[in-house]
Amino acid sequence: MGAIWSIILAAGESKRMGFPKMLLPVNGKSMIENVIMNVAESVSDGILVVLGASHEKIADLVRKYDVRYCYNENYKEGMFSSVQCGFRNLQSGIDAVMVFQGDQPFIAPSVINSVIGAYRDSGKGIVMPVFGGKRGHPLLLGMKYSEVVETIDPGEGLRSVARLYKDDVLEVETNDPGILRDFDTYDDYIKELNQTL
Repeated sequence: MGAIWSIILAAGESKRMGFPKMLLPVNGKSMIENVIMNVAESVSDGILVVLGASHEKIADLVRKYDVRYCYNENYKEGMFSSVQCGFRNLQSGIDAVMVFQGDQPFIAPSVINSVIGAYRDSGKGIVMPVFGGKRGHPLLLGMKYSEVVETIDPGEGLRSVARLYKDDVLEVETNDPGILRDFDTYDDYIKELNQTL
């Protein structure tokens, strides 16, 4: 099998937060750095970070790590435009892609490895972790869906691929609530950090 890369979405405007949430501190590092480090500790073969709003400040942090990054000039159109930007900027020879949200710093490397392992073992083209009956991130897509990603309605989002091709979906049970935890507001941020302490 070919390489499995990770796309980390870090282009959002953080409107509900009021300032760039990728820069917020978590465990002594910025939020985006935590996500990068977790992915880097997994068996993922490479990382591509999609930048948009506040791209210069976030790029300064991203450059410290062995990652590639791209700029989504259409970031104001929403998260799915960043997914499409990431897919367009992947190198050739990649077999599958995992999509991470940049505001989910608590996804353990072991969970990422479980998703990759399930993909390699199952033959399914869409794999996602589940906790407590809820689907979380990262969502793994085989590159056979790259053209679908280009053509689906941005308003539907990436999970519409799983709805369209439900027979090709595999859910991986985990004991990690981190796959569901993200930050939309500053109150979310404070609450989530208190849960982690």
